[in-house]
Amino acid sequence: MSDIDIDHLRGWIGQDRAVSDVITPRLAASLAAILDQDPDIGEGAPAPTAIHWCLAPDIAPMSGLGPDGHPARGGFLPPVPFPRRMWAGGELRHLDTLRVGDAVTRHSTIRDVQLKEGRTGRLCFVTVDHSYRTPRGVAIEERQDIVYRELEGSGGGARPAPAAPEAPAAEESRSIDATPVLLARYSAVTFNGHRIHYDNPYCRSEEGYPGLIVHGPLQATYMLDMARRRAGGTLPDVFSFRGVSPLFDGAAFTVNAAGTDLWIANAEGRKTMAAEVS
Repeated sequence: MSDIDIDHLRGWIGQDRAVSDVITPRLAASLAAILDQDPDIGEGAPAPTAIHWCLAPDIAPMSGLGPDGHPARGGFLPPVPFPRRMWAGGELRHLDTLRVGDAVTRHSTIRDVQLKEGRTGRLCFVTVDHSYRTPRGVAIEERQDIVYRELEGSGGGARPAPAAPEAPAAEESRSIDATPVLLARYSAVTFNGHRIHYDNPYCRSEEGYPGLIVHGPLQATYMLDMARRRAGGTLPDVFSFRGVSPLFDGAAFTVNAAGTDLWIANAEGRKTMAAEVS
């Protein structure tokens, strides 16, 4: 087991930073294509759903990457020593529409760091607050929950994923093929080097997963886009989501909605991510 000094890690609470980016036509077209939408988006038009997750990624030289493909730990986020890192969920509050051509500044603050005991061992949760501002004012306020986990057992190799809860009946459903190409394109548009999304041997031998993992933000993007379409093109005031179980490549998954609830279900009809809009 990894030693962890939670008091040291909690010293990162309150740390903040600001980074800026521009929603270029190319970036908007790339995300629209990944979502299988028309990539011909003109300047000033509403940007594709959840394009804020493509803005101002951490860009480190190859020599500055850790073994998992992420930038080496430390810096803005606390250097949690647990090897497995994933999104646990979050919440978005939409105040304005991001548009192609917008200059966007993201201001981020570490809100909390907590150590908890889970079914598979110790978990470290890092909560980050983000605000996305354009020249018109704040467009999105976000809470991001990141979870770090220990590796279960030893010796590597794939292991069965915990059983996810069975999904309920949906009012609307859309099927998506979880192909390596989809995952590679989303990793590219978000400049995400995390190897769990494209390196199958690494997933199996180092992190013990049975396959590539579909990005949490990509799953959330599909749910948010369905909510947007169901509301006639308007983003919900509040979109809360949480990861339930890993979603792996190699089979189709579904994006589902019933009332104010949305969820992703794997090929076996079990939830991998759930959301609620208001």
